Amino acid sequence: MTHIMGYRRPNGEIGIRNHLLIIPTVICSNQVSSRIMQMVPDTVAIPHQHGCSQIGADKDRTFDVLAGTGRNPNVGGVIIVSLGCEVVDPQELAEAIRPTGKFVEVIDIQAVGGSVKAIQHGIELAKEMRAKLDQMQPEPVALSELIIGVKCGGSDATSGLASNPALGAAADTLIQHGGGVVIGETTEIIGAEHILASRCSTPETSDKLYHIVDRFEKEVERMGADMRGGNPSPGNIAGGLTTIEEKSLGCISKCGTAPIQGVIEYAEDIPKHGLYFMDSPGNDIECVSGMAAGGAHLVCFTTGRGTPTGSAVIPVIKITGNTRMFERMSDNMDVNVGEMLDGTLSLESAGSRIWEEIVAVANGKLTKAEILGHTEFSINRIGPSL
Repeated sequence: MTHIMGYRRPNGEIGIRNHLLIIPTVICSNQVSSRIMQMVPDTVAIPHQHGCSQIGADKDRTFDVLAGTGRNPNVGGVIIVSLGCEVVDPQELAEAIRPTGKFVEVIDIQAVGGSVKAIQHGIELAKEMRAKLDQMQPEPVALSELIIGVKCGGSDATSGLASNPALGAAADTLIQHGGGVVIGETTEIIGAEHILASRCSTPETSDKLYHIVDRFEKEVERMGADMRGGNPSPGNIAGGLTTIEEKSLGCISKCGTAPIQGVIEYAEDIPKHGLYFMDSPGNDIECVSGMAAGGAHLVCFTTGRGTPTGSAVIPVIKITGNTRMFERMSDNMDVNVGEMLDGTLSLESAGSRIWEEIVAVANGKLTKAEILGHTEFSINRIGPSL
């Protein structure tokens, strides 16, 4: 198979979902945004804790993540809900999304007369926009237009032995089709960064990979903290992982074997073809949200402990190499490759199993996280609150 069914956007990008997204610019507009979502079927909202009392690069990061999420090709229309006095300017946010050609509307709670009137106005806009989106029909698009994120979380000993290398095989398959793959989690490559650096396509890319690791380690030192207090996490240790280096060596196998074409910042636009590294935290929600803001169509998420997280705008496929956990948490898991550990499933076959799931989800199959309504969203911060 070389094609999937996708929604062609006015700017030429393709989406594998056709979401109507409601973006609160600030925590003060979360409630109005959530009520609109609750009242209009097939809408999603991304409540968050930010948008005010922020300065400098930290304020810019919040803006970039909100704008990037609105630009994600899985989103067909956007309603921005503003209180009217926050640091994230709603009109600037709308202008950052409009070049995609998708529907964009802005509601100002203070200007329309309060929360009730804003909810009523938002419901009317959402119904009108949803009706337009429902008229759109998917069309065949090449697999080379697909971008996936690879992520791990709640890892155990089976992650590095089975699910991560199997996901790496599937990632290689997408790149062979001409598609794009992004790996993140700067904290989860420490101790193995030299291996990834040796795979970078240019010395400049290798230098940037080392730079972001060094930048993170200095930030931890500035805080006077020891990252070993949280990585490996208590859950990782209970699952059999002993050191950061052991965890990292398993982690990096999920991006396959292709050369790393570039290192990009958190939530930066992901180039369409080849393998890229995004500087992002290991925190599950912040990392997935950064990949979604960068334009990933879906994320493949390996876990040995059982992590339920999803995303408001992109499907998150749960993959495990832990058969006991898969059977215990079948509500949440999509793919099991645990037979690799007893020798009855080869790496190649496990990779094919994951690849088939990627294609099915890209063609509309709902993930367990989507069925359960997981729409987690969180923005990574880099500064203090005022």
